[in-house]
Amino acid sequence: MKKFKIPSIPPTTNKCIRFPNDIIDKVEKAIEGENCTFSAFVIEAVKVALENIEDEK
Repeated sequence: MKKFKIPSIPPTTNKCIRFPNDIIDKVEKAIEGENCTFSAFVIEAVKVALENIEDEK
């Protein structure tokens, strides 16, 4: 399983999704003081999740 790391800002495209407030708070706390946006964090988390799904197949 790949270890999650806080990413730097990649090129992105806007996409609107809704998050529970508690998840937003936790992500914002995790990226505080880092060179990372909320979107970049979520994108990295989704990439890791997709890799984990592929590894399980």
